[in-house]
Amino acid sequence: MSQQQNSEKYDLVIVGGGMVGSTLACLLAPHHLRMAVIETFIPPDYVVDEPYDLRVSAISAASREVFEQAGVWDGIQARRVSAYENMFVWDATGNGQIHFQAAELGVAQLGHLIENRMIQLALLERLQASDTVDLYAPCRLQQLTIQANPNPNEQMSSIPASAAAPVQIRLEDGTMLSSDLVVGADGAHSFVRQHLNMGWQSEDYGQKGLVTVVETSKAHQATAWQCFMPTGPLAFLPLGDSPFAHRSSIVWSLPADQADAYLHQDEPTFMQTLGTAFQHRLGDITAVSQRAAFPLKGAQAQDYVQPHVALLGDAAHTIHPLAGLGANLGIKDAKQLAEVLIQAKQQQRALGAYSTLRRYERARRGDNLLTMKTMEAFKLVFGNQMMPWQMMRNRGLQWVDQATWLKQRFMRQAMGLGI
Repeated sequence: MSQQQNSEKYDLVIVGGGMVGSTLACLLAPHHLRMAVIETFIPPDYVVDEPYDLRVSAISAASREVFEQAGVWDGIQARRVSAYENMFVWDATGNGQIHFQAAELGVAQLGHLIENRMIQLALLERLQASDTVDLYAPCRLQQLTIQANPNPNEQMSSIPASAAAPVQIRLEDGTMLSSDLVVGADGAHSFVRQHLNMGWQSEDYGQKGLVTVVETSKAHQATAWQCFMPTGPLAFLPLGDSPFAHRSSIVWSLPADQADAYLHQDEPTFMQTLGTAFQHRLGDITAVSQRAAFPLKGAQAQDYVQPHVALLGDAAHTIHPLAGLGANLGIKDAKQLAEVLIQAKQQQRALGAYSTLRRYERARRGDNLLTMKTMEAFKLVFGNQMMPWQMMRNRGLQWVDQATWLKQRFMRQAMGLGI
């Protein structure tokens, strides 16, 4: 890998070298496409036994397969990974509950809890070993221009080598890049999406997600615990490579003012507040790390693609961070776009052609929208405290827990393995 300082022409430029953008680059790297990855921040290296980060994702079995395909799973495991074998879900205001177990599907685990930084470090390490990828980092995109192509669906072989590339990019240091395609994987506040005036439909949930890492007096049992409360879900996600570990990552959805108040509680008071809310399922909270909170919003780009432009991950959609599962949607995006671009290259079609990119959008928009609406439905059902709703959801949880065939379908869907 090299860092170029002069004007360079690429097959595609990926803006955002985080989890999603770097996954796309790693999937494409073996297929002899020249790529540039622009990233504003390089995370610090992992140090053994360092404290856990606040940003943790629940990686599904399907996402693990993508990481294996991208050649980074071993690198992730070499850093820090926490497998979970069970998931326990219950309604805080009733007796409804569901217990999901990997053993019911004949698999070793339901998924893995992994710090986002560990994933990004493994991905960047893989990119550094590639001779088809140039990494510009830390670096910011300053200007992006898309030139109109009079023949947007041309075959690659019919485009003169001397033709100007449709995508022109200037970096903050003055470096010029050009390509047939720019991929916006630069997060919910995407420069690419905003600069190109691609529409963004957003709904503010009026809540914040409070995150922290805690230690409990009882071991987490390699179980992801999810409590649905009137104010929003509270998740305890197991950290550590043993069922006997006592550390968990917390994601607590709360009304914004309540989250702010909890951020400013002293540690003993907050630990008591959290333990009570969690019904002391893991005993007392014995230690807590720093706390942070972020606004919860659901959003989707009006269009994922336009000629020579594709959005993926949080640049294209954001959902409620229910149990840390949102990252899997972005990884699905990366896998789908990689498949579309690899096929286009094999068929000698222009990567940035609208007809090429629409195949990606058609494949992903529906799934992302369905997931978003499902999260909103959970919020509606579990947030309603009228007695008929309480009875309905508690009976529903109990019925699903007893219906083995249906529970297994839910588990396979959550693992990204389909039905």
